[in-house]
Amino acid sequence: MDDRIFVALLTDVFPADSDHLRLRESLLKAKNSGATLAVLPELPLNPWSPATRDSVEEDAESAGGPRHQTLSRMASEVGIALLGGAIVTDSKSEKRYNTALFYDCSGKLISQYRKIHLPEEEGYWETSHYVPGTDPPKVVSMSEVTVGVQICSDINRPQGSQILRAQGAELLLVPRATPSETYKRWRLILRANAIMSETYLLSVNRPFSEFGVDIGGPSLAIAPDGEVLFEGTDPLVVVEIDGKKLENIGAQYPGYLPRMVDLYAKGWSKLIGNECEKR
Repeated sequence: MDDRIFVALLTDVFPADSDHLRLRESLLKAKNSGATLAVLPELPLNPWSPATRDSVEEDAESAGGPRHQTLSRMASEVGIALLGGAIVTDSKSEKRYNTALFYDCSGKLISQYRKIHLPEEEGYWETSHYVPGTDPPKVVSMSEVTVGVQICSDINRPQGSQILRAQGAELLLVPRATPSETYKRWRLILRANAIMSETYLLSVNRPFSEFGVDIGGPSLAIAPDGEVLFEGTDPLVVVEIDGKKLENIGAQYPGYLPRMVDLYAKGWSKLIGNECEKR
């Protein structure tokens, strides 16, 4: 990892075509402030579709669809790496997935990740709109930093962040759409994952209630020792990621403890098919 990089958190959503100019302006401000990477909330170019159980065809698109094109164009025009997302329909199975889309500064799609853990409750009827991903998360190696991506509820199961760290992740990005009333719990979970994984963790929330659903609460930037670097609802903030701090934390307790991948994989494999594995 570079000694330091700057990452922009955009606590804002852009569901209408008329919003895209505002997105471009925000990305330009981020770039001019030194950011080489910008992170958007969960499904940033969609209205919050899971507010109801009704699945709308226009909320999803195939690979390379209009939301893909918008994110790619914004990244290339501004010259900034960009993490966004869309509901993507698989061309073979026709199943829909809540998919994080990661573009480099030339607008090339360099990584995709499908959300695994889906809520199904009032205001968050997600399994009515898309199905869980079936692949574990993988890191994205950029020139400045190695990145891991999860989406919202995924961070409530620590296996994903641990797998990403074991692959060399230095920075975890967690776009989300969470209620303001449960923010204290989310804050605790996000800090715990940063500490246990010894990584920087940036989580960007959707900014306001939609269709009567309580969405909101701060976005967060957390250092690997649990220090909160930013906490707020500003539409745009740029945070510094310190490579030297990451290196020092990894050399300290508990960072130097081995992860025992084989041992724990053996334990998990024995649970496959058990009822506790399904929960």
